[in-house]
Amino acid sequence: MRGVLFATSEIHPLVKTGGLGDVCGALPPVLRMQGLDVRVVLPGYRQVLHRCSHFRPSAQLALPGSLEPVRILEGVVDDGGVPLYVIDAPGMYDRGGGPYGTTDGHDWPDNANRFALFCRAIVAMATGAGGIGWQPEVVHCNDWQTGLVPALLARMARAPGTVFTIHNLAYSGCFDRPRFDTLALPDDLFAPAALEFYGLFCFIKGGLAYADALTTVSPTYAREIQTAAYGHGFDGLIRHRAGSLTGILNGVDYRLWDPRHDPHLDAHYGADSVAVKTDHKLALQRHFGLDEDANALLLGAVTRLAEQKGVDLILGALPAALADNVQMIMLGSGDGDLHHAINALARAQPRRCGVYIGYNEALAHRIIAGADALLMPSRYEPCGLAQMYSLRYGTVPIVRRTGGLADSVIPATPATLADGTATGVAFDDPTAAALLAAIRAAHDLYREPAAWRRLQATGMGMRFDWATSAAAYAQVYARVARGAGP
Repeated sequence: MRGVLFATSEIHPLVKTGGLGDVCGALPPVLRMQGLDVRVVLPGYRQVLHRCSHFRPSAQLALPGSLEPVRILEGVVDDGGVPLYVIDAPGMYDRGGGPYGTTDGHDWPDNANRFALFCRAIVAMATGAGGIGWQPEVVHCNDWQTGLVPALLARMARAPGTVFTIHNLAYSGCFDRPRFDTLALPDDLFAPAALEFYGLFCFIKGGLAYADALTTVSPTYAREIQTAAYGHGFDGLIRHRAGSLTGILNGVDYRLWDPRHDPHLDAHYGADSVAVKTDHKLALQRHFGLDEDANALLLGAVTRLAEQKGVDLILGALPAALADNVQMIMLGSGDGDLHHAINALARAQPRRCGVYIGYNEALAHRIIAGADALLMPSRYEPCGLAQMYSLRYGTVPIVRRTGGLADSVIPATPATLADGTATGVAFDDPTAAALLAAIRAAHDLYREPAAWRRLQATGMGMRFDWATSAAAYAQVYARVARGAGP
């Protein structure tokens, strides 16, 4: 295969808002190790330009939507040696805030224009018009920000094959018709069989309707999004494309997430030295001003504060749970009302509940290492990574049985406890009462040190290597690859 152009709006370690950045930072290096010529393309956000100041200009494009020429900068991602193309359009990307919004959490009002330009640059590169001296056989698009690429390439006679990965269907990139009219897209794309979606135009629909192959980030989520409950209005289209859809469970980058060599931890440990977790637990309790109590069940949550993540369920279950010698530490940001509610609980229970509003990579690692159990009561979860991280750290996940949580956590039942295969605690109903029952079931296991240690040991022995996932993606690429000409 000549090569794969891997298109993403974020990539760790350059820019990351969540799991998309982790996935797109970890998967391309492994694909290259498996022999594929994978190259990444990314918008030139301010933080990216600062990190990539040594990149060299390799081409210049005149694209609809930009009054100035758009430069393509070329270099290598810091970690893994992956070739990286940065789309340098300062008027669109070189601004403060995050990749999608302002520092106060509001979306950039011109996001449709910003990512339409990004898609046009990808199309130019994919079809040999980018001037970079390289042309792929496959373009791998990730989430709505790249959704126009399959739609535009499908109109071209000699285009590479396209793969579109759904990381979270709830974020679909929908905008009104007047915004569509500003983008100078072909008029026939605003139609029910194309990008129109209940009177809006929708970036993600370009990927869902036009990509040669669809993937999503866990097998269970691939089934769930074909239902009305999880399909966000796209379930009919996805059922129609079911023959082209593959669920591939995300992996874990164990270079970054392993307590045996995690640089964010003061003391390292493994399955044979899991007692070191107690030191991390006591340090967390001191850091957040909680009672220093090795016997308390310390729950952790590293999450986006959103209804999807079941944070309201946590708030509903915690008052009763905290009365049972349970403590809670939460790190996250998101919905303002949830910010206020979790802060109010921490003020009411300062010795039992600690909160950090925002994101802190080092603290996230320390919470996952120091907590006894990790809460992930998501209403839906395409894959989830924190539960897989927590397994490696001997931190027992408490999860709702959905999406990738169902695919990666083996629930504790009498049978799985007896045969030693259990790795966590799971529940089904998206209610605070069901979560509270799961927390209490975990607490009962915690009071039985031998059973708890066995849960930890089994979880720490699980492996979610990217090599397995990368091989599955390579098979998808092979199915859709098309020669791009001489």
